[in-house]
Amino acid sequence: FFFSNGLDPEYTVIGRVARRIWAKAIKHMYGGNERSQKLKYHIQTSGRSLHAQEIAFNDIRTTLQALSAIYDNCNSLHTNAYDEAITTPTEESVRRAIAIQLIINKELGLARNENPLQGAFIVEDLTDLVEEAVLAEFRSLSERGGVLGAMERMYQRTKIQEESLLYEKLKHSGELPIVGVNTYLDPKGSPTLVPDEVIRSTPAEKEFAISSLGAFHARNAERAPDALARLQEAAVRHENVFAEMMEACKVCSLGQISAALYRVGGQYRRNM
Repeated sequence: FFFSNGLDPEYTVIGRVARRIWAKAIKHMYGGNERSQKLKYHIQTSGRSLHAQEIAFNDIRTTLQALSAIYDNCNSLHTNAYDEAITTPTEESVRRAIAIQLIINKELGLARNENPLQGAFIVEDLTDLVEEAVLAEFRSLSERGGVLGAMERMYQRTKIQEESLLYEKLKHSGELPIVGVNTYLDPKGSPTLVPDEVIRSTPAEKEFAISSLGAFHARNAERAPDALARLQEAAVRHENVFAEMMEACKVCSLGQISAALYRVGGQYRRNM
């Protein structure tokens, strides 16, 4: 399983809650053995919490998120590079991201203790509260026909959209303080210097990509229509589209495949 860690208090117990729910479900609903009741999960720190303003502060946020993940006993961890807010990570920023994990694991004494927060009142109380909230969300999904039924009703997309809008509202109003972004601003400004080689393609690179795509279309002009037709038919009949998509990828571009699926399945548009 894959989770993202933010800075809200609920993220402190996300692993405990997931393990508790998983163990109960596997044991009581599916009759699984002891080993299968043990959830394994990966944590990635939050990309949304990284900002272009005062970009050097992002490593501090990532460090705090990594600490929460390790204290919550994640099985594996990915720490984001501080410059992900603006560009593809550079070698220097990736080394710093890796160093966050290494310093916590090799230099921080408390990290040598397994489950150091167990028994703390806030951790125990939060675990109960978050579990209750997650189970309530599961019930909402079940009432809409399960995951697939809820998807047909746009339930998940709507919830994600509402939460994203709330986050932006709180950020821009200042109700959610973000140091260097909406509070404690540098009076001199916070210029962000971005290496040219990682933020934009050169004109030559763009031309090469365009010409390569054109040549690919030309080479497969006779084979592409049949592959796209088979893909569309599989989608309409609710068959396994993955196999057909794997074949279509050999002779069709991403744009061709997307357009073909849009024609038979429609295209999502956010409802504001």
